[in-house]
Amino acid sequence: MNNTPTESNTDISHTLGLDASPVGTTRLKRRLIWFGLILLMAASVFKWTTHATTVKVGYKTQPVQIGNMTITVSATGNLEPTNQVDVGSEQSGTIKTVEVSYNDQVKKGQVLARLDTTKLEAEMKKSKAAMAIARAVVLQTQATVNETQKVMVQLKKVRELSHNKAISEYDLDAAEAALERARADEAGARAQVLQAQAVLEYNQTDLAKAIIFSPVNGLVLSREVEPGQTVAASLSAPVLFTLAEDLAQMELHVDVDEADVSQVKEGQTAVFTVDAYPNQTFPARILQIRYGAQTTDGVVTYETVLSVDNRGLLLRPGMTATADITVKQIEQAILIPNAALRFTPTQTENSRQKQSGGIGSVISKLMPRQPGRHNDSPKQNVSKGTDDNQQVVWTQEVDRLHPIFVTIGATDGTLTQVTSGDITPQMALVVDTVSGDE
Repeated sequence: MNNTPTESNTDISHTLGLDASPVGTTRLKRRLIWFGLILLMAASVFKWTTHATTVKVGYKTQPVQIGNMTITVSATGNLEPTNQVDVGSEQSGTIKTVEVSYNDQVKKGQVLARLDTTKLEAEMKKSKAAMAIARAVVLQTQATVNETQKVMVQLKKVRELSHNKAISEYDLDAAEAALERARADEAGARAQVLQAQAVLEYNQTDLAKAIIFSPVNGLVLSREVEPGQTVAASLSAPVLFTLAEDLAQMELHVDVDEADVSQVKEGQTAVFTVDAYPNQTFPARILQIRYGAQTTDGVVTYETVLSVDNRGLLLRPGMTATADITVKQIEQAILIPNAALRFTPTQTENSRQKQSGGIGSVISKLMPRQPGRHNDSPKQNVSKGTDDNQQVVWTQEVDRLHPIFVTIGATDGTLTQVTSGDITPQMALVVDTVSGDE
């Protein structure tokens, strides 16, 4: 029996699940919803993979230069006068007058201060009196000597006239002994004169030291006393004034680190700055590198002395200075940026790896390969050798990086000298990576 068209349509609808019954309608809606979700997920994945594959990693480059390089060593220290003199007092007493002040120009022999000399003058008068007494004693002893000598002569004459009968030998010996005693007293008196003379000169010296004179021509840097102040010089001479002989010529004392001291030599030039003039540099020249080491917080340094021309008197003692000592100059050298030596690529980027791969690309994004089963890093294939001067720099050729082996020399902290290697001027060296979207 032949089926009618209505029966055929019914069978097809039943097969597709399009029955007009409520159960069939619910199934249809569920299938349509799942189909739509699958399409939406596929579109999202496709858009994400397409966007991800258009991300490109670029490289920042800097050119190779030809130029001069100056290698410097930095050190800090303080400015000091070429000849600084501390003027003190050997004499104790009370300051009577102070005749100079700060920044005064003084001449050699000029009076700086005076002590009260009342006691010193009394001591000197006393010593003069003792001197006069000693001289009087000398005159007295001389008279005694003359007297005993005449007695001795008289006794000898009488003995001679009496044919040795009037004067006994004992009397003659006693007279001779008296004469010797008189001469001894005279000698002692003369010694007393010398002693009194020494005391007088000592007191005169103390009196002279009560006046403080300038030992040099210079400038008064500090004054530590005022009139009426007591100076006690029993143990050590107290410092009353500090003088700088000539501020037109000064010295800069800096501490050079032990790692740099081998490069520093006498006669090398330097420039330095001070906080008072931050935009101005001052020239200097190395005079001496001292062998004595100084250790501060575990850091070993060596004091280095530089001469400074200060005819303008802009610089002052005690100023803190930062000096750059020129230890080496290289002319017409091949120079590369230090950033190029520090750059190391982590993976090879090229346009083939960035092209969209359709479904395969999606699968590779969703199921990445396990680490260690592939090698995209050129760094792992490049060896720098055992020599620290052997380095690797990178150039970009089309869409790939190419390593270049170089031998480096001196550096100033920004640029480094290349002594050998396949490097040409203006060659672009990679210094960093730059990421962006197409």
